[in-house]
Amino acid sequence: MKPVEKMIVTDAQNRPVAVQIKYSDWLEIERTLGAAHTNGASNVDLSRFAGTLKLPGDPAEYQQRSRDEWR
Repeated sequence: MKPVEKMIVTDAQNRPVAVQIKYSDWLEIERTLGAAHTNGASNVDLSRFAGTLKLPGDPAEYQQRSRDEWR
């Protein structure tokens, strides 16, 4: 893919908040992503990975402990 010319949009504190690109570049990106989607890239069979990850504890309990740290 060719390099995309972009403009960074900043806020009053000069922090980046958005990116602007040419509409023709955007159409090419969409066309490329659409082609990748129709090539089966999103239809990957992940069942071969089932059960391969061993966790030391219950994920829901870990999430609750992590959230409690922010309170």
